[in-house]
Amino acid sequence: MKDRANHTLTANAISVVVPVYNGRATLDELVRRVDSVLGETGIVYEMILVNDGSQDDSWQSIVKLTEHYPSVKGLDLMRNYGQHNALLAGIRAAQHEIVVTMDDDLQHPPENIPTLLEKLREGHDVVYGIPYKQRHGVLRDLASLITKTALQTAMRADTARNISAFRAFRTRVRDAFADYQGPFVSIDVLLTWGTVRFAAVPVRHEVRRTGTSSYTFRGLVAHAVNMVTGFSTLPLRVASLIGFSFTIVGLVLLAFVLWSYVVYGGSIPGFAFLASVITIFSGAQLFSLGMIGEYLSRVHFRTMGQPYCVIRERTGFSRLGSKDQR
Repeated sequence: MKDRANHTLTANAISVVVPVYNGRATLDELVRRVDSVLGETGIVYEMILVNDGSQDDSWQSIVKLTEHYPSVKGLDLMRNYGQHNALLAGIRAAQHEIVVTMDDDLQHPPENIPTLLEKLREGHDVVYGIPYKQRHGVLRDLASLITKTALQTAMRADTARNISAFRAFRTRVRDAFADYQGPFVSIDVLLTWGTVRFAAVPVRHEVRRTGTSSYTFRGLVAHAVNMVTGFSTLPLRVASLIGFSFTIVGLVLLAFVLWSYVVYGGSIPGFAFLASVITIFSGAQLFSLGMIGEYLSRVHFRTMGQPYCVIRERTGFSRLGSKDQR
Protein backbone atom coordinates (compact mmCIF):
# COMPACT_ATOMS: atom_id res chain seq x y z
CA MET A 1 0.00 0.00 0.00
CA LYS A 2 1.69 3.14 -1.21
CA ASP A 3 1.61 6.48 0.60
CA ARG A 4 -1.29 5.35 2.79
CA ALA A 5 -0.46 7.99 5.39
CA ASN A 6 0.72 10.72 3.06
CA HIS A 7 -1.11 13.79 4.41
CA THR A 8 0.12 15.98 1.55
CA LEU A 9 -2.83 14.56 -0.37
CA THR A 10 -5.45 15.91 2.04
CA ALA A 11 -5.53 19.25 0.23
CA ASN A 12 -7.50 17.57 -2.56
CA ALA A 13 -11.17 16.65 -2.41
CA ILE A 14 -11.84 13.45 -4.35
CA SER A 15 -14.90 12.15 -6.16
CA VAL A 16 -14.62 8.41 -6.84
CA VAL A 17 -16.99 7.35 -9.64
CA VAL A 18 -17.71 3.64 -10.11
CA PRO A 19 -20.04 2.21 -12.80
CA VAL A 20 -21.76 -0.85 -11.35
CA TYR A 21 -23.07 -3.77 -13.37
CA ASN A 22 -23.98 -6.93 -11.45
CA GLY A 23 -21.41 -5.98 -8.82
CA ARG A 24 -23.28 -6.90 -5.65
CA ALA A 25 -20.63 -9.46 -4.60
CA THR A 26 -17.79 -6.92 -4.53
CA LEU A 27 -19.44 -3.63 -3.60
CA ASP A 28 -19.11 -3.99 0.19
CA GLU A 29 -15.40 -4.69 0.04
CA LEU A 30 -14.80 -2.02 -2.59
CA VAL A 31 -16.46 0.70 -0.51
CA ARG A 32 -14.74 -0.46 2.65
CA ARG A 33 -11.31 -0.35 1.04
CA VAL A 34 -11.90 3.05 -0.58
CA ASP A 35 -13.05 4.43 2.77
CA SER A 36 -9.97 2.92 4.42
CA VAL A 37 -7.60 4.49 1.89
CA LEU A 38 -9.21 7.93 1.65
CA GLY A 39 -11.23 8.31 4.82
CA GLU A 40 -8.53 7.35 7.30
CA THR A 41 -6.01 9.75 5.75
CA GLY A 42 -8.36 12.69 6.19
CA ILE A 43 -9.04 13.22 2.49
CA VAL A 44 -12.45 14.72 1.84
CA TYR A 45 -14.16 12.39 -0.60
CA GLU A 46 -17.40 11.18 -2.05
CA MET A 47 -18.01 7.87 -3.78
CA ILE A 48 -20.64 7.82 -6.52
CA LEU A 49 -21.87 4.35 -7.44
CA VAL A 50 -23.77 4.33 -10.74
CA ASN A 51 -25.98 1.29 -11.18
CA ASP A 52 -25.99 0.61 -14.93
CA GLY A 53 -29.05 -1.60 -15.26
CA SER A 54 -27.74 -4.45 -13.10
CA GLN A 55 -29.72 -7.67 -13.13
CA ASP A 56 -28.84 -8.59 -9.56
CA ASP A 57 -29.39 -6.77 -6.24
CA SER A 58 -26.69 -4.16 -6.87
CA TRP A 59 -29.00 -1.19 -6.37
CA GLN A 60 -30.30 -2.52 -3.05
CA SER A 61 -26.69 -2.96 -1.94
CA ILE A 62 -25.88 0.60 -3.01
CA VAL A 63 -28.82 1.96 -1.00
CA LYS A 64 -27.63 0.11 2.11
CA LEU A 65 -24.08 1.37 1.63
CA THR A 66 -25.30 4.98 1.42
CA GLU A 67 -27.00 4.47 4.78
CA HIS A 68 -23.83 3.12 6.37
CA TYR A 69 -21.24 5.39 4.72
CA PRO A 70 -22.07 9.14 4.68
CA SER A 71 -19.70 9.73 1.74
CA VAL A 72 -21.34 7.16 -0.55
CA LYS A 73 -23.96 8.23 -3.07
CA GLY A 74 -25.88 6.25 -5.65
CA LEU A 75 -27.40 6.76 -9.09
CA ASP A 76 -29.76 4.17 -10.56
CA LEU A 77 -30.08 4.30 -14.35
CA MET A 78 -33.29 3.31 -16.10
CA ARG A 79 -31.53 0.57 -18.09
CA ASN A 80 -28.08 -0.61 -19.14
CA TYR A 81 -26.52 2.21 -21.16
CA GLY A 82 -22.90 1.06 -21.13
CA GLN A 83 -19.87 1.72 -18.96
CA HIS A 84 -18.89 5.07 -20.47
CA ASN A 85 -22.44 6.44 -20.36
CA ALA A 86 -22.70 5.47 -16.70
CA LEU A 87 -19.33 7.10 -16.03
CA LEU A 88 -20.49 10.32 -17.67
CA ALA A 89 -23.54 10.42 -15.38
CA GLY A 90 -21.31 9.98 -12.33
CA ILE A 91 -18.72 12.50 -13.54
CA ARG A 92 -21.39 15.15 -14.05
CA ALA A 93 -22.69 14.53 -10.53
CA ALA A 94 -19.19 14.82 -8.99
CA GLN A 95 -18.76 17.71 -6.55
CA HIS A 96 -15.04 17.70 -5.77
CA GLU A 97 -11.94 18.99 -7.57
CA ILE A 98 -10.53 15.60 -8.64
CA VAL A 99 -12.41 12.65 -10.14
CA VAL A 100 -11.14 9.08 -9.88
CA THR A 101 -12.86 6.40 -11.97
CA MET A 102 -12.49 2.67 -11.38
CA ASP A 103 -14.27 -0.62 -12.03
CA ASP A 104 -16.50 -2.38 -9.52
CA ASP A 105 -14.80 -5.79 -9.72
CA LEU A 106 -11.75 -4.98 -7.52
CA GLN A 107 -9.33 -5.40 -10.41
CA HIS A 108 -8.32 -1.82 -9.63
CA PRO A 109 -7.10 -1.92 -6.01
CA PRO A 110 -8.25 1.22 -4.16
CA GLU A 111 -4.85 1.26 -2.46
CA ASN A 112 -3.42 2.51 -5.78
CA ILE A 113 -5.49 5.71 -5.74
CA PRO A 114 -2.77 7.73 -3.90
CA THR A 115 -0.33 6.74 -6.66
CA LEU A 116 -2.57 8.37 -9.28
CA LEU A 117 -3.04 11.44 -7.12
CA GLU A 118 0.69 11.87 -6.62
CA LYS A 119 1.25 11.72 -10.38
CA LEU A 120 -1.55 14.21 -10.90
CA ARG A 121 0.17 16.65 -8.53
CA GLU A 122 3.12 16.83 -10.94
CA GLY A 123 1.07 19.13 -13.18
CA HIS A 124 -0.90 16.66 -15.28
CA ASP A 125 -4.64 16.95 -15.86
CA VAL A 126 -5.35 13.27 -16.54
CA VAL A 127 -3.46 10.25 -15.18
CA TYR A 128 -4.13 6.63 -16.15
CA GLY A 129 -3.25 3.67 -13.96
CA ILE A 130 -1.99 1.07 -16.43
CA PRO A 131 -1.41 -2.53 -15.31
CA TYR A 132 2.06 -3.96 -14.91
CA LYS A 133 0.70 -7.04 -16.64
CA GLN A 134 -2.54 -7.66 -18.51
CA ARG A 135 -4.67 -10.40 -16.97
CA HIS A 136 -7.01 -11.19 -19.84
CA GLY A 137 -7.25 -13.91 -22.46
CA VAL A 138 -5.80 -13.77 -25.95
CA LEU A 139 -9.02 -12.61 -27.62
CA ARG A 140 -9.63 -9.97 -24.95
CA ASP A 141 -6.08 -8.67 -25.30
CA LEU A 142 -6.50 -8.53 -29.08
CA ALA A 143 -9.79 -6.67 -28.71
CA SER A 144 -8.14 -4.24 -26.27
CA LEU A 145 -5.37 -3.63 -28.81
CA ILE A 146 -7.97 -2.89 -31.51
CA THR A 147 -9.80 -0.55 -29.14
CA LYS A 148 -6.63 1.33 -28.21
CA THR A 149 -5.68 1.67 -31.87
CA ALA A 150 -9.12 3.06 -32.64
CA LEU A 151 -8.93 5.37 -29.65
CA GLN A 152 -5.51 6.60 -30.73
CA THR A 153 -7.08 7.51 -34.06
CA ALA A 154 -9.97 9.32 -32.40
CA MET A 155 -7.80 11.07 -29.79
CA ARG A 156 -5.00 11.84 -32.26
CA ALA A 157 -2.51 11.27 -29.45
CA ASP A 158 -0.06 8.60 -28.34
CA THR A 159 -1.74 8.73 -24.93
CA ALA A 160 -4.29 6.22 -26.20
CA ARG A 161 -1.70 3.46 -25.87
CA ASN A 162 -1.83 3.86 -22.09
CA ILE A 163 -5.55 4.19 -21.44
CA SER A 164 -7.27 2.39 -18.61
CA ALA A 165 -10.62 2.48 -16.84
CA PHE A 166 -8.59 3.35 -13.73
CA ARG A 167 -7.98 7.08 -14.16
CA ALA A 168 -7.77 10.33 -12.21
CA PHE A 169 -8.39 13.78 -13.65
CA ARG A 170 -9.13 17.32 -12.60
CA THR A 171 -12.87 17.90 -12.52
CA ARG A 172 -12.62 21.18 -14.43
CA VAL A 173 -11.67 19.17 -17.54
CA ARG A 174 -15.33 18.14 -17.81
CA ASP A 175 -16.25 21.72 -18.71
CA ALA A 176 -15.01 20.92 -22.23
CA PHE A 177 -17.81 18.39 -22.72
CA ALA A 178 -20.45 19.93 -20.47
CA ASP A 179 -22.89 20.24 -23.39
CA TYR A 180 -22.26 16.82 -24.91
CA GLN A 181 -25.51 14.83 -25.07
CA GLY A 182 -24.91 12.16 -27.75
CA PRO A 183 -25.79 8.52 -27.02
CA PHE A 184 -22.30 7.34 -28.06
CA VAL A 185 -19.86 8.16 -25.27
CA SER A 186 -16.11 7.66 -24.91
CA ILE A 187 -14.80 9.29 -21.73
CA ASP A 188 -11.20 9.09 -22.94
CA VAL A 189 -11.97 10.98 -26.14
CA LEU A 190 -14.05 13.56 -24.27
CA LEU A 191 -11.14 14.19 -21.92
CA THR A 192 -8.96 15.16 -24.90
CA TRP A 193 -11.43 17.94 -25.65
CA GLY A 194 -10.33 19.66 -22.45
CA THR A 195 -6.59 19.01 -22.11
CA VAL A 196 -3.43 17.62 -23.65
CA ARG A 197 -1.65 17.02 -20.34
CA PHE A 198 -1.95 13.26 -20.00
CA ALA A 199 0.25 10.84 -18.07
CA ALA A 200 0.27 7.18 -17.10
CA VAL A 201 1.72 5.32 -14.14
CA PRO A 202 2.08 1.53 -13.72
CA VAL A 203 -0.07 0.07 -10.94
CA ARG A 204 -1.05 -3.36 -9.77
CA HIS A 205 -4.19 -4.87 -11.28
CA GLU A 206 -5.82 -7.84 -9.57
CA VAL A 207 -7.45 -10.92 -11.04
CA ARG A 208 -11.22 -10.64 -11.31
CA ARG A 209 -12.67 -12.44 -8.30
CA THR A 210 -16.25 -13.14 -9.33
CA GLY A 211 -18.21 -13.38 -12.56
CA THR A 212 -16.97 -12.62 -16.04
CA SER A 213 -16.29 -9.36 -17.78
CA SER A 214 -19.20 -7.84 -19.69
CA TYR A 215 -16.67 -6.66 -22.30
CA THR A 216 -16.50 -9.47 -24.85
CA PHE A 217 -14.32 -9.49 -27.96
CA ARG A 218 -17.33 -8.51 -30.04
CA GLY A 219 -18.30 -5.77 -27.58
CA LEU A 220 -14.83 -4.22 -27.55
CA VAL A 221 -14.61 -4.24 -31.35
CA ALA A 222 -18.05 -2.61 -31.55
CA HIS A 223 -16.89 0.00 -29.05
CA ALA A 224 -13.80 0.63 -31.19
CA VAL A 225 -15.98 1.17 -34.29
CA ASN A 226 -18.24 3.54 -32.33
CA MET A 227 -15.24 5.56 -31.15
CA VAL A 228 -13.70 5.93 -34.59
CA THR A 229 -16.94 6.77 -36.40
CA GLY A 230 -18.29 8.85 -33.54
CA PHE A 231 -15.24 11.00 -32.80
CA SER A 232 -13.08 10.90 -35.94
CA THR A 233 -13.39 11.46 -39.69
CA LEU A 234 -10.67 8.91 -40.49
CA PRO A 235 -13.06 6.28 -41.95
CA LEU A 236 -14.45 8.85 -44.38
CA ARG A 237 -10.93 9.76 -45.41
CA VAL A 238 -10.11 6.08 -45.89
CA ALA A 239 -13.25 5.68 -48.02
CA SER A 240 -12.20 8.70 -50.10
CA LEU A 241 -8.70 7.30 -50.47
CA ILE A 242 -10.07 3.93 -51.59
CA GLY A 243 -12.32 5.66 -54.13
CA PHE A 244 -9.43 7.72 -55.47
CA SER A 245 -7.14 4.67 -55.62
CA PHE A 246 -9.62 2.61 -57.57
CA THR A 247 -10.25 5.51 -59.91
CA ILE A 248 -6.54 5.42 -60.73
CA VAL A 249 -6.72 1.64 -61.14
CA GLY A 250 -9.68 2.06 -63.50
CA LEU A 251 -7.80 4.61 -65.63
CA VAL A 252 -4.78 2.30 -65.79
CA LEU A 253 -7.00 -0.60 -66.90
CA LEU A 254 -8.65 1.63 -69.53
CA ALA A 255 -5.25 2.67 -70.85
CA PHE A 256 -4.18 -1.00 -70.96
CA VAL A 257 -7.33 -1.98 -72.88
CA LEU A 258 -6.86 0.86 -75.40
CA TRP A 259 -3.16 0.02 -75.81
CA SER A 260 -4.00 -3.64 -76.45
CA TYR A 261 -6.61 -2.67 -79.03
CA VAL A 262 -4.18 -0.42 -80.90
CA VAL A 263 -1.22 -2.81 -80.75
CA TYR A 264 -2.96 -6.17 -81.17
CA GLY A 265 -6.07 -5.03 -82.94
CA GLY A 266 -8.58 -6.63 -80.61
CA SER A 267 -10.10 -6.56 -77.12
CA ILE A 268 -8.81 -8.47 -74.10
CA PRO A 269 -10.53 -11.87 -73.80
CA GLY A 270 -11.49 -13.35 -70.48
CA PHE A 271 -14.71 -13.33 -68.45
CA ALA A 272 -12.79 -14.04 -65.21
CA PHE A 273 -10.72 -10.87 -65.61
CA LEU A 274 -13.81 -8.73 -66.18
CA ALA A 275 -15.74 -10.33 -63.30
CA SER A 276 -12.81 -9.79 -60.90
CA VAL A 277 -12.52 -6.13 -61.81
CA ILE A 278 -16.26 -5.57 -61.35
CA THR A 279 -16.23 -7.38 -57.99
CA ILE A 280 -13.31 -5.33 -56.67
CA PHE A 281 -14.85 -2.04 -57.71
CA SER A 282 -18.27 -2.99 -56.34
CA GLY A 283 -16.70 -3.97 -53.01
CA ALA A 284 -14.89 -0.64 -52.79
CA GLN A 285 -18.13 1.23 -53.51
CA LEU A 286 -20.11 -0.71 -50.91
CA PHE A 287 -17.39 -0.17 -48.31
CA SER A 288 -17.43 3.57 -48.93
CA LEU A 289 -21.23 3.66 -48.78
CA GLY A 290 -21.10 1.69 -45.53
CA MET A 291 -18.77 4.26 -43.96
CA ILE A 292 -21.04 7.08 -45.05
CA GLY A 293 -23.98 5.15 -43.63
CA GLU A 294 -22.27 4.86 -40.23
CA TYR A 295 -21.90 8.61 -40.04
CA LEU A 296 -25.44 9.23 -41.24
CA SER A 297 -26.75 6.92 -38.52
CA ARG A 298 -24.94 8.97 -35.89
CA VAL A 299 -26.36 12.18 -37.30
CA HIS A 300 -29.79 10.51 -37.21
CA PHE A 301 -29.44 9.59 -33.53
CA ARG A 302 -28.17 13.09 -32.69
CA THR A 303 -31.18 14.72 -34.36
CA MET A 304 -33.49 12.36 -32.46
CA GLY A 305 -32.17 13.83 -29.21
CA GLN A 306 -31.55 10.41 -27.65
CA PRO A 307 -30.01 10.99 -24.19
CA TYR A 308 -26.80 9.31 -23.06
CA CYS A 309 -28.72 8.01 -20.02
CA VAL A 310 -31.79 8.57 -17.87
CA ILE A 311 -31.55 8.44 -14.08
CA ARG A 312 -34.34 6.56 -12.31
CA GLU A 313 -33.38 7.28 -8.72
CA ARG A 314 -30.72 8.96 -6.58
CA THR A 315 -29.68 8.18 -3.05
CA GLY A 316 -27.31 9.92 -0.65
CA PHE A 317 -27.25 13.24 -2.52
CA SER A 318 -29.86 15.24 -0.62
CA ARG A 319 -28.32 14.17 2.67
CA LEU A 320 -25.17 16.15 1.87
CA GLY A 321 -26.97 18.92 0.06
CA SER A 322 -25.36 18.03 -3.26
CA LYS A 323 -26.75 18.71 -6.68
CA ASP A 324 -26.74 16.49 -9.75
CA GLN A 325 -25.05 18.33 -12.60
CA ARG A 326 -26.50 16.44 -15.53
